[in-house]
Amino acid sequence: MSLLTVGLDLTVLNVAVPTLAVDLGATTTQLQWFGNAYTLALAALLLPAGLLGDRFGPKKLLLGALAVFGLASLGCAYAGSPGTLIAARVVLGVGAAFLIPLSLSLLNILFPPEERAKALTTWVMATFVGIPLGPLLGGWLLDHFAWGSVFLINVPLAAVGVAAVLFLVPLTPGSGRGRVDVAGIALSAAGLVALTYGFVHAGEHGWADPVTYGLIALGVALVAVFCRTQTRVAAPLTDLALFREPRFVWGAVLATMASFALMGLMFVLPQLFQAVQGADALQTGLRLLPLIGGMLVSAKIAERLVAALGVRVVVTGGFLLLAAGLAWGTAPSDGYGGTVGWEVVIGLGTGCTLPPLMSMAMGALTEGRSGAGSALIQVLRQVGGTIGVAVLGTVLNGVYRDGVEVAGLPAPVADAARGSASAAVAVAEQLHLPGLAESARTAFTDGMAATLWVCAGLGVAGALLAALFLPGRAVAGAQPRESGHDVVAI
Repeated sequence: MSLLTVGLDLTVLNVAVPTLAVDLGATTTQLQWFGNAYTLALAALLLPAGLLGDRFGPKKLLLGALAVFGLASLGCAYAGSPGTLIAARVVLGVGAAFLIPLSLSLLNILFPPEERAKALTTWVMATFVGIPLGPLLGGWLLDHFAWGSVFLINVPLAAVGVAAVLFLVPLTPGSGRGRVDVAGIALSAAGLVALTYGFVHAGEHGWADPVTYGLIALGVALVAVFCRTQTRVAAPLTDLALFREPRFVWGAVLATMASFALMGLMFVLPQLFQAVQGADALQTGLRLLPLIGGMLVSAKIAERLVAALGVRVVVTGGFLLLAAGLAWGTAPSDGYGGTVGWEVVIGLGTGCTLPPLMSMAMGALTEGRSGAGSALIQVLRQVGGTIGVAVLGTVLNGVYRDGVEVAGLPAPVADAARGSASAAVAVAEQLHLPGLAESARTAFTDGMAATLWVCAGLGVAGALLAALFLPGRAVAGAQPRESGHDVVAI
């Protein structure tokens, strides 16, 4: 329930953006900050949330995070100005920053090793099921109610989550040891915010903007200083020794690569459905269901395949499926029917990669560092996803802008058309320029193909790394280590 609310909120705002622009009188910059405020708060607090969960116990903090998330959703729903909505979105990001790592860290506490893979699969799928549900519910709500309703749907989910955690999750004590590393929290938060916003800024303003590389350089420098100081403090914010554990490193790195490829797909598919195929928000959500269906099916099968064949074979095969589906998506197709097949293949590949990789990385964590380790995994995926959207957005926009025909159009019309395919189609409809609309659709399809080829290449790289560095089948009769986790022999 916790993760479903977060997954919903990732996409539900997208369908409300045009309405918010009118009803709140929001500028383009303010519309961008509706999303950025949430993203930056999330990036800043993931690591401290994991540490505090280990220190004070996850249950109390998880209850508090759900309450904050629900109350912030109410604040978003009844915001009367863009500034108020941005502030409420920051608080919403704070709640999500605690929900994600704490809910993940509980899996190591609540489930024995033989059940943990199934729990991890459920956890991963709860996040991704919320992604198409956001446009589905959001589109239906916007057709029948005011825009605030897209945030109100979080409230009952958060309430059910509070009740479930209160009565079903045991109260586990935290370590309670050591001082809280305030300097580390400040350094990590500043570094991750600068790094994340630098890539967000790159997606909006391009890589040549001085602010872009200035923020990225500042973020890298602050993160480097943070890592340096973590080796010298008595109670570090995160356990850098995890990077000496191959299962953790390769599980986290390859999960980030899979998320990168999936984020690229989620970036282009809604635009394909709406700008090129003419779908509305509700239809867009429905058209994402084959992707989620493929993930659900393969994630369930992957559990048994890992037990029989080992994580190396399953994840390598998953990355190859992911790459094949992405490459298939570059082929020209007529309408939605041509996308269903490769959506399913990509879903099958994702289900065979993300859950096993997350399970392997989590298997390297002891109970005392579940929160910090879970937060570190999520930081890598969050920053990797942000970088992915920025890089892939640059690829898509570069091909699109070079391909759309705006010769002879007035400068304001040409600028709007070159901004996005959706804007070009809208302008073409208003000015009765069918040639512009067709040019924009063709240019976007070419840009999408280039983007998917990049993602497919990442899938092939993931397959090679998985084949080289992931453990094979467990050796029969192997004895577990003292930590109590499964031993997987290479």
